[in-house]
Amino acid sequence: MASSDDLKKQAALAALEHVRPGMRLGIGTGSTAEHFVRGLGERVRGGLDIIGVPTSERTAALARAEGITLTTLDETPHLDLTVDGADELDHALRLIKGGGGALLREKIVAAASDRMIVIADGTKLVDTLGAFPLPIEVNHFGLGATVLAIAAAATRLGLPPKLARRQGADGKPFVTDGGHAIIDASFGLIQEPEALSLALAAIPGVVEHGLFIGLATAAVIARPEGLLWLSA
Repeated sequence: MASSDDLKKQAALAALEHVRPGMRLGIGTGSTAEHFVRGLGERVRGGLDIIGVPTSERTAALARAEGITLTTLDETPHLDLTVDGADELDHALRLIKGGGGALLREKIVAAASDRMIVIADGTKLVDTLGAFPLPIEVNHFGLGATVLAIAAAATRLGLPPKLARRQGADGKPFVTDGGHAIIDASFGLIQEPEALSLALAAIPGVVEHGLFIGLATAAVIARPEGLLWLSA
């Protein structure tokens, strides 16, 4: 039976078939996206002409090592396609992202793209979002007040807030590429993700949150029984 990593690679390579010469690509972050970057690098070394916008410093370093030409959204503000993973997705292509800490850049890049293909293994597809804690990127200034506001907003929506500041592998508070903190919010199952998205976005100290709604246009889910394609 295929391992989880094998399935991630299958999804990544399936999405790679949608890359065409001359494309401006948003390139995601995470273990599944890394398979896409390596596959893309192989195509580039074989003559595929594309440029990419990475969603994290980690992705940028891997892409450079693979020989992929990179640009920025300042230089290339409109992208043809973004390929990225997800921590969870439902059948309506609503996502939870940010497990790797790059959700702000990931959302900016996805919003600048005509299309977004999500790549994932079958364990990431759920009926209702929320088993995976929702990452919320917050400003360090007023952090305590922002956490209280997040808890209050969740409570108003009937979601029991269990909030924890993310720690890095070194045991110190995690800091994003943009210099912010991340609060991992365990709300339980999120029955109304659109309402939660609006409530979080209205909190001044929240820089961005990991609910991606209306951004993904397709998803390829690799399962032991085969590939499943979903479309918006």
